[in-house]
Amino acid sequence: MSRIGKKSIEVPAGVSVAFENGVVTVKGPKGTLTREVKGNIDVKTEGTTVQLVALDELKETNARHGLYRALVADMVKGVSEGFEKKLEVKGVGWKAAMQGNKLVLNVGFSHPVEFVQPEGIKIETPTQTDISVSGIDKVLVGQVAADLRAIRIPEPYHGYGIRYKGEHVEHKEGKTSGKGKK
Repeated sequence: MSRIGKKSIEVPAGVSVAFENGVVTVKGPKGTLTREVKGNIDVKTEGTTVQLVALDELKETNARHGLYRALVADMVKGVSEGFEKKLEVKGVGWKAAMQGNKLVLNVGFSHPVEFVQPEGIKIETPTQTDISVSGIDKVLVGQVAADLRAIRIPEPYHGYGIRYKGEHVEHKEGKTSGKGKK
């Protein structure tokens, strides 16, 4: 049995969890999320807790048991609180700005890079060098933040690039002048 899968999920007030025909639906104040549950796994709701139960002892079911428990827990947290990733732009003259539903990045290329805000995600730029990605789907928020970071990955010599807030970038030593070599 999966240790993670055995844990019950506490459901806050205002959030409902339903399981029908292999699809779990979580509704809350921030929105609704659905996910298909594959394999022999049942989702039982008892009062303010949700329990995922593996219906057999197969290795594949055991692996999915913990996975789906974590995904349903993230769905519950997403519709009640939401998720947010923060990024920062580091570079001389580099900046980010929202124009309608597009994020326009000036990050050292000969042209500005436009990133269209996906449905279900909210991108904000509180300052010219900060980017905030938020939404109710944890997977989608993380993927959009990773896609933004991939536009200009931080380089190790000067640290220029788009990075997660608080991310440490290992700096390399630059070239030496070659003095003293024969």
